[in-house]
Amino acid sequence: MTAIPVIALTGHLGAGKTTLLNHLLRQPGTRIGVVVNDFGDINVDAGLVAGQVDEPASIAGGCICCLPDGGGLDDALIKLADPARRLDAIIVEASGLADPVALARLIAFSDIRGVRAGGLIDVVDAVHHFDTVDCGTLSPVRYGAASLIVVNKLDLMPEGERSAVMQRVTQRVAERNPRVHVVGTTGGRIDRELLFDASAASGQVGQLSFLDLVDDHDHDHDHVHADAVTVTSSGCVDPDALFDLLEDPPAQVFRLKGVVAVRHRTTVRDYVANMVGSAIHIGTAPPGAMANCLVAIGMDLDIDDVRARLDTALQTAPGRASAQALRRLTRYRRLSA
Repeated sequence: MTAIPVIALTGHLGAGKTTLLNHLLRQPGTRIGVVVNDFGDINVDAGLVAGQVDEPASIAGGCICCLPDGGGLDDALIKLADPARRLDAIIVEASGLADPVALARLIAFSDIRGVRAGGLIDVVDAVHHFDTVDCGTLSPVRYGAASLIVVNKLDLMPEGERSAVMQRVTQRVAERNPRVHVVGTTGGRIDRELLFDASAASGQVGQLSFLDLVDDHDHDHDHVHADAVTVTSSGCVDPDALFDLLEDPPAQVFRLKGVVAVRHRTTVRDYVANMVGSAIHIGTAPPGAMANCLVAIGMDLDIDDVRARLDTALQTAPGRASAQALRRLTRYRRLSA
């Protein structure tokens, strides 16, 4: 079974988290499980997405990161990770009062089978961000926990000021982590390919369908589109070359995914590789998966450079993998378990 990415969705009050979530839910063929957290006894945010997901798992009574034992997050993930649901992703939409760092740790160290950390999206209000969230001398610690920062509501700013705001956010984020990706948008319209893979088929019996929920406001010119580069090869690869790529991806690559074959002493084994931001997950490939294949996804990619880097990682390795490379593989497998 391929592990389902669990994506944390955070942001200050009113930044547009629920708007972004609803945009993802409205895209045809999308199968998303949702955990909505609200601060208080009545889960207001869950009501805003009700009817767009199949039994959203809601956590009320406080922010996720402050409640005992994860505030029921593990129970929600167990429910949504059921293979019968065939979800593409699980999104945890946290209260605007939640601590992104603590939430990222809860997800990263969860021992629930069938899920993996899928990154943390922090939504920023372009108009008010520097008056509310980032108003001190030091850049906020939350930047370091994010894998993708979405600067939302750019349409509410004068056109001549948007570039300066994007540059300022990017510079402040880089003070905490230069590998965090920053994108600007309106209405939370980002490409789902940046976050997860959509099901190949939609509209079949038993699958969630959001075709009826598409509205007329998802204008194409407001949508952040992802670039993708795919490279294939035959034979077995050198795990060292693969991990060099995953640990230091090409510029602007936000996600890397694929299946690779590795020769051990007497056997060849296939592995699924996933990288989101700085998080790397290595799992056992399901039967029938095509090896070797790598896909890089990001924004404004240098296609030739990305293709060259992927080609290097997928070069056929003569003989079996080195002991050092296999130890590196074992370490990532253990961290991904």
